[in-house]
Amino acid sequence: MSEKIVKEDIASIAKALGKDVERFAGKTILISGGAGFLGKYLVGVLAYLNDHVLKTPCRVISVDNFITGTQHPHFDYSHREDILNVWGDVSQPLPVREDIHFIVHAAGLASPVYYKKYPLETIESAISGVKNLLELGKKNKGLEGFLFFSSSEIYGDPDPKAIPTPETYHGYVSSVGPRACYDESKRLGETIATIYEEQFDMPTRIVRPFNVFGPGMGHLDHRVIPMFTYQALNKKPISVHGDGAQTRTFCYITDAMTGFLQVLLKGKNGEAYNIGNSSNEIAMHDLAKLFTEIVPGASMKMIPYPDTYPAGEPLRRCPDLTKAVTDLSYAYQVDLKSGLDRFVAWARKEPGYID
Repeated sequence: MSEKIVKEDIASIAKALGKDVERFAGKTILISGGAGFLGKYLVGVLAYLNDHVLKTPCRVISVDNFITGTQHPHFDYSHREDILNVWGDVSQPLPVREDIHFIVHAAGLASPVYYKKYPLETIESAISGVKNLLELGKKNKGLEGFLFFSSSEIYGDPDPKAIPTPETYHGYVSSVGPRACYDESKRLGETIATIYEEQFDMPTRIVRPFNVFGPGMGHLDHRVIPMFTYQALNKKPISVHGDGAQTRTFCYITDAMTGFLQVLLKGKNGEAYNIGNSSNEIAMHDLAKLFTEIVPGASMKMIPYPDTYPAGEPLRRCPDLTKAVTDLSYAYQVDLKSGLDRFVAWARKEPGYID
């Protein structure tokens, strides 16, 4: 059942992209962070396209250093000749000698718990990583697209007047705060990507994801939906930090991945795009209550922020998606309840979610 959900979701992403995916035919795509949550889906969608859509298959090079990336049987492509899985650290130049047509820099430590534990690695992944991959892209005259995965965290804790938050909002971020290693490295990564577009006419694009979730996430990275799911399924009280009034919007993986690939294929060079779901902003205590409705027997409790969680959490997070809708015809389809139902159904069969 759980593997079926993943396969359905990957097929849904491929279908939503339409004929634009034909640009991948016969091309080579390099993905950093290919063993991460988002990287797994990027590889999976391309594998599906090779099997069902593209007349000439594409070649995928998936690179990961496995600091947080993991292998998972629902995303196992090790037996395929069209997909090369390699250990590699993008903070160092990659010894790639074949022609590359698309580069996706999805490597990074997106969980607050992990980027607090590995602050220097977080910075290196974003800054040295994007620089090394851009240099690799610059050597490839046939490069058609370079996608840098930034983050909605670059907006910091937005002014209430800037919510929903457009791409033109410059952010309210501390350069020395407890989250600075992630926030500021993503901001500088964006700067580097735009400079390469300006200086070398490279087809760089930037995506700013807003709280993506879906099958394939492990609960050990302590992001809210996997953590709530783990606690609910194991009859442990769902732990809500602080007063629970902080809000987020959540975007199911099928909608998010469709948007990401639309940015790669159709986005304007040197520009950034918010991708998410703007219609389901919800406070964390209300999200916990929703879990008690989805999972029979689940309960909740309010707790102080743990020492392992970096302070300075934004109070609200909601994207303005006007640019993505206008430029890319982006449209999300999955509401929060439906996405959570699918995620919980997947997690019920996962060994990592069984205490």
